[in-house]
This record gives sequence, C-alpha cells and structure tokens, in this order.
Amino acid sequence: MSSESGIGSATGSRPAAYMNPYLAGMGIGLVLLAAFVIAGRGVGASGAFASVVSFFVNLVAPGHAADNPFYEKYLSRASNPFKDWLFVEVIGVMIGGFVSGYLAKRVARTIEKGPRISDKGRLALAFAGGALVAFGAQFARGCTSGQSITGGALMNLGSWAFTMAVFAGAYGTAYFVRREWR
Repeated sequence: MSSESGIGSATGSRPAAYMNPYLAGMGIGLVLLAAFVIAGRGVGASGAFASVVSFFVNLVAPGHAADNPFYEKYLSRASNPFKDWLFVEVIGVMIGGFVSGYLAKRVARTIEKGPRISDKGRLALAFAGGALVAFGAQFARGCTSGQSITGGALMNLGSWAFTMAVFAGAYGTAYFVRREWR
C-alpha cells in the first residue's frame, strides 16, 4: 500500500500539511528549555530503555543486577521505570506523536517503503537499523536526541561532531538505498 493513498483515506479527507520545520525547531527548543526548568535535565531516549532493561534484569536476577555497574547505575536512579524522568518522557513522546498524527489525519496502518522491497524486507531492515542504533546509543553513552538536541544546545563539541557525523552518514547511505524508494 502506498503511503500517500493510505493516509487520510479512512475518513475520506486529506491529511493536514506538515508543520513548518523552523517552527518545529523552535518548538523543540522550547521543550528542551522546559525540560531543564521543570526536570533539571535535558531530553533523550536511550536512558529510558536502559532503565526498563535494568528493572527487568533486577526482577529476574537481582544478584546480577546488583553486581553489574551498568544496571546498578540505572537502578540507583529509580527502582521503578515510572519514577525515571526519561521513561515518562518517552511515554509522553509516544502519546503526543499519536495525538499529533491523529489530529493531522496522518494515522494509518501502512508500511512506508519503496516499490522494490517487500513488507517483510522493509520490516527486517527497520528492525536491524533500530538494533544498530540502540547498540550505538549505549556504546556512545547517549542517543541522537540526547547528543544532538541536549548536547548541541549545551555547545558540547562532541555532540556537534556526532551530529555532523550522523548527517554525513545519512547522506552517504542514502546514495546506496535511493533506488529502493523510486
């Protein structure tokens, strides 16, 4: 199913236009400022997943979690993921994304892909890419949102280098997969 034909077709109406990217950027900046003022921390996502994993490892093997510095770090912050700021933030992002898509009439059951790849192939590539990003986020000690948005706003040189490398890698990779989207 094409992404254009599936979106908004359930109600027969056209989806709303995308938001101006400059206004969206200013909105992200205001959210970041609010996060610092309200929670005393920036935004990010990978810490939320590490908190959930640490919580479940502690349920299954508490001795292992207590002896492992990685798990211990996340368990010392919050014994329950719902007490962790980043976990609550990620839940809010998912709810907000759904509400925004629904209001813009962009919610549809579809798989975004090019015509030269099957649904299973697209989902397999998406899963593999997500796994690589999750591994990289833990290896780099931060996800793209934490590095680029929070670190960039704090003028962290490593975050700026990371963001430039992400964009360079994305543009470089796009050349090799461009035919999949035609």
